[in-house]
Amino acid sequence: MAINLFRPDASSLLPVDGLRLGVAQAGIKKPGRYDLLLIELAPGTEAAAVFTRNRFCAAPVTVAREHIAGGRVRALVVNTGYANAGTGEEGIRRARETCAAAARLLGCSPMQVLPFSTGVIMEPLPVERLIAGLPACAATLAPDNWLVAAEAIMTTDTVPKACSERLELAGVPVTVTGIAKGAGMIHPNLATMLGFIATDAGIARPLLERLTRQVADASFNCITVDGDTSTNDALVLMATGRAGVAFTREDQAGFDALREAVIRVARWLAQAIVRDGEGATKFITVTVEQGRDEAECRQVAYAIARSPLVKTAFFASDPNLGRILAAIGSAGVEDLDVARVHLYLGEVRVAENGGRAAGYVEAEAQRVMREPEITVRVALGRGSATATVWTCDFSYEYVKINAEYRT
Repeated sequence: MAINLFRPDASSLLPVDGLRLGVAQAGIKKPGRYDLLLIELAPGTEAAAVFTRNRFCAAPVTVAREHIAGGRVRALVVNTGYANAGTGEEGIRRARETCAAAARLLGCSPMQVLPFSTGVIMEPLPVERLIAGLPACAATLAPDNWLVAAEAIMTTDTVPKACSERLELAGVPVTVTGIAKGAGMIHPNLATMLGFIATDAGIARPLLERLTRQVADASFNCITVDGDTSTNDALVLMATGRAGVAFTREDQAGFDALREAVIRVARWLAQAIVRDGEGATKFITVTVEQGRDEAECRQVAYAIARSPLVKTAFFASDPNLGRILAAIGSAGVEDLDVARVHLYLGEVRVAENGGRAAGYVEAEAQRVMREPEITVRVALGRGSATATVWTCDFSYEYVKINAEYRT
């Protein structure tokens, strides 16, 4: 069950002028569920994306990278059930067939369509079912279909993930709305997650590309569920320009506010993925401070957040502090002075001076670890940098879900 995460209200998800979304039950893997999404972008919309760095990236990732580099995007097609990864040249062919079919429906070039897939790896994509479902997607295209779109891209997710923000820039209302999916195989870069965020502000392509990288680094690249980076990860940021405000430079008035709004939406979606982590019972914030630089702090934070021993201790509400200290010590900070490290569970100081904190009482740490949301804070005592990542615990259910994933 997701940790303090609930199905969003459809009325809270704001339409983005210039975007329409349509879904279908295409029966790609299982009948009776939405498993195909078509997003139509109005002419003039700019789009930018970041993709997984997994060298075994999926066929749709390869094709989407090629297409988005070629110019203006007019459509996105997303299917669940099969990832079309580890499928060789045949997988590339099927991804291109998907783009061609969507282009025929929308009257654009196949090069203007980006394909995305998620699901089982190394199984052929039943592209004939996908293509057969696209007309139903086109028939349901509407600007207010964000919630059903979020449902259509789910795999092992238990809750659809979507949120919106509205802000005012130069007296003009601007909307940011996004959806994401992911619950397992989550670790940067990016963190099987897919994320699609749109705004009706105008953002020039070079600036949008920089913003997309900044947004990913502040959100989806700060989460881990199980330490495995998917073959299919992608984040797409779209700017339709329909609101009447446009940005070409980072120093323009209002751009910082827009960037922060997009980051808030992305961060909410990223944290929702962790809250819905496969089998998760605890949502854990790991903050490392007093490091020499942010990269060092992240390095230590991820050593804690991805440790199976730490994560199983959190599931058991067991303040097994040695596991956390061992993770810090194995993070690769060669000149770390352990005598200067302080470790906290919530507000309880549990370690200092290279060992257990004076006055530490295990019952206090156990009380913290019983909570559904826990903060781990590490002070390295060697600088002023800080980094935060979000993770979850490992439960029996995580093993069950992944053992039965293909059945």
